[in-house]
Amino acid sequence: MTKLAHSLLALAPLALGACNAEADTAANDPWTPQQFVQIENPEWSRDAVLYQINTRHFTPEGTFAAAEEQLPRLREMGVDILWLMPIHPIGEVNRKGTLGSPYSVQDYYAVNPEFGTEEDFRSFVDAAHEQGFKVILDLVANHTAWDNALATEHPEWYEKTWDGNFRPTPWWDWSDIIDLDWSQPGVREHVGLAMEYWVRDFEVDGFRADVAGYVPVDFWETMRRRLDAIRPVFMLGEVQETAFHRASFDATYAWDWHHTSKDIAQGRGNATSLFGYYAENESLWPREAMRMTYIENHDSNAWEGTIYENYGDALEAMTALSFTGEGLPLIHNGQEACNAKRLEFFERDPIDWSQGEDCEYGELLRQLIAFRTNNPALHNGRWGARMQQVVTDNPEQLFAWVRQQDGNKVLGMFNFSDQPAEATLADGLAAGSYREFRGADDVIFTEGDTVQLAPWGFRLFSRREE
Repeated sequence: MTKLAHSLLALAPLALGACNAEADTAANDPWTPQQFVQIENPEWSRDAVLYQINTRHFTPEGTFAAAEEQLPRLREMGVDILWLMPIHPIGEVNRKGTLGSPYSVQDYYAVNPEFGTEEDFRSFVDAAHEQGFKVILDLVANHTAWDNALATEHPEWYEKTWDGNFRPTPWWDWSDIIDLDWSQPGVREHVGLAMEYWVRDFEVDGFRADVAGYVPVDFWETMRRRLDAIRPVFMLGEVQETAFHRASFDATYAWDWHHTSKDIAQGRGNATSLFGYYAENESLWPREAMRMTYIENHDSNAWEGTIYENYGDALEAMTALSFTGEGLPLIHNGQEACNAKRLEFFERDPIDWSQGEDCEYGELLRQLIAFRTNNPALHNGRWGARMQQVVTDNPEQLFAWVRQQDGNKVLGMFNFSDQPAEATLADGLAAGSYREFRGADDVIFTEGDTVQLAPWGFRLFSRREE
């Protein structure tokens, strides 16, 4: 048989199935890009700003009822999603300090009486909803307190040491907790049904998952489907891996951003130190991912230092970047009052709110929230625009970018050094007429212009085309 005959015979089955092939969609083509993210971010997370509440420290009383009275102030500030640190009873066995860690959970289905009753918590959630907030709870799935009833009723649900005893998470000094064994279906059911309980019966709007990466991702994916079937939820994971955005979390931690920004502020880097983070953010992470770019949270405040210890004179510029660059910004309770204290983690240590009376940083936070809300290019995840680098002749000092979409263009310039910066705009990306952040006059830039910024200074510009 000739080569031509072989070819015709080989093509014959293809010809017979041509009609079926034409019916195939592009999604069935192995060479067509497949959708990675399989969750729908709730619409209310479009321009959301997170606010973390440590109930123990948030008010002098340290209760849900007292926190509820602060909701109008938070509404005026402009935050959207309230993240409550764990609300559950705290273990007493091997407790650290007087009151213990809220991450040592004694009962996933109960409320810590230190904070009030279930009805007090329900009242807080209802009042928050009435005032336009969403509320997410801190969920500690990786481990429990030593005296959680599960340790007695289901000891087989826990990880063990080499000699058969309960054990804390390896290598860390978390001596007040013991690890659950996530190969056990009973563990998954118990924690999963607890999540459903708070969403269904108390109408919470999602969870912040503590050490989410220590729990199998398929559990989070299962729970996202189940929770969304009850009501649309928002999920924040304490993890920095792209896989957790596939079908479980809307937002995850940007630890690399936090550590890099501190390194720059403390003289261990310069503006180019951020290039690696933003290159990876654009090329590795899914477009829909919201990465939490934070200046402070409970961990950094307690164990690393205050915002002033960590950032010094760079604080305002780094805060402005966290609110305007790609990322989901977080405010830790007390930041808006210029809290300059490391808050005790295992004790009651109420925030001194009197500091906030003359706190210019708090006013900056309010202004940045409003600026972010009013510029759609700065919105979260899939709703916002990618950052495009503005090339200058001084990249080690001046970090500059543009974000633009649908007629909205935002230009950011940051001097990430303790010396005055001067730079020439090497291309036309920044060209245009803008209104400056906190300014009343129009500002025009053209290619080749020279710009100056004060040490640790920043400038933001925006324009809207209706």
